[in-house]
Amino acid sequence: MTPQLLRWLAALPHRAIACSGGIDSLTLATAAHRAGPGTTLVVHSVTPAVPAAATARVLEAAAAEEWDLCIVRSREFEDGRYLSNPLDRCFVCKSHLYDAMSDLVEAVGGTHTLLSGANVDDLGEYRPGLRAAAEHGVRHPYVEIGAGKADVRAMARDLGLEHADLPASPCLASRLYTGTAVTAVRLHAVEVGEAVLTARTGAAVVRCRLREDDVRIEVGDGDRARITPDVVSAVLAAMRAVDPGIRSAALDREPYRPGRAFTLTPVRP
Repeated sequence: MTPQLLRWLAALPHRAIACSGGIDSLTLATAAHRAGPGTTLVVHSVTPAVPAAATARVLEAAAAEEWDLCIVRSREFEDGRYLSNPLDRCFVCKSHLYDAMSDLVEAVGGTHTLLSGANVDDLGEYRPGLRAAAEHGVRHPYVEIGAGKADVRAMARDLGLEHADLPASPCLASRLYTGTAVTAVRLHAVEVGEAVLTARTGAAVVRCRLREDDVRIEVGDGDRARITPDVVSAVLAAMRAVDPGIRSAALDREPYRPGRAFTLTPVRP
């Protein structure tokens, strides 16, 4: 589907890509930059919810591909709605991101089309961020050409991207159960805990979900045996060194499942 994507992108004279550092947006940004003619702005937001590894991937790709990269700091951490971590937190976050992108586009002439890396598989999940995209006129090239996650990975390989098989890694706020307040300290603790978990186990996908002061460790079904008591203790110690308010950690009773931290009943202190 790579030629189809390139043709779709080339038909737009000016493009602004929201690039989180995941494989979907990295592939889209690379394809848009190579598609020509016209101009492509690649926009990456840096906040406490963005893993440092994601920003590093964006900077690396921007240097290699010579992107016109714009780093913004969207303002969700100034918004009490976001910090309270409601069920539609992603709507609030994406609204701030697209506001920042719209302001940037206006500053450079106002003719760029805002694009996201959402694919058709995302449409079957709970994605309140898509509502924010609709309100800001954001288009989704993968959706418009009918590309799913497997298609995106295939296109990434076609384009020669080294991260074609990168596991999904949404923002750090996705690790906090609905109703658990978002703070920079908590998010950094999650990032540190997951780094320890990866280093100690080698598991491809790891999550440290936080419900108030309790950590639930999630890995794939085939990696659960690697989560020994020593590993749990190491993760807890690393996270408590960042956030002393964290009190306990344990392996979740179920294997990793995307979106588990979204709950219909908000967590209360």
